[in-house]
Amino acid sequence: MKTHTLKIAASAAVMMIATGCSTMGGSSWQKDEPAPPQNPNFAVEMNKFNAQFPNEKASKYEEVSLNFNNAQKLDERGNCHDIARHPVVIVLTLDAAGKVTRTTTDVEGKKAECFRQAYASAQLPPPPFAPYQKPIRLR
Repeated sequence: MKTHTLKIAASAAVMMIATGCSTMGGSSWQKDEPAPPQNPNFAVEMNKFNAQFPNEKASKYEEVSLNFNNAQKLDERGNCHDIARHPVVIVLTLDAAGKVTRTTTDVEGKKAECFRQAYASAQLPPPPFAPYQKPIRLR
């Protein structure tokens, strides 16, 4: 269990570093901007993600899908990063073909809604099984 938790923590760190690569210049948000309200449905989706492990195919898919997301710059659709300063974690539910069938964010607000819309029609590589929960931390 500890190894599984460390893998997820490492994946989260990689997602945090590898995503959200657009520049922060020109942002209009304030340093004292309040945190957005939490989404009570998010924990259910993260629990589904965590239940997918340990699984070697799922672990490998995390790397494949992250690289795909970064290469396609899916997080840059809609210029969502500059809406607010607080990061957003989104969980994509993928079907067997890799099509996003549902998006759930950890918070509510304009930035979260922007990312939900940006990823709503996304197509990722087919996951090892479906439905597949794919979290991404976005700056």
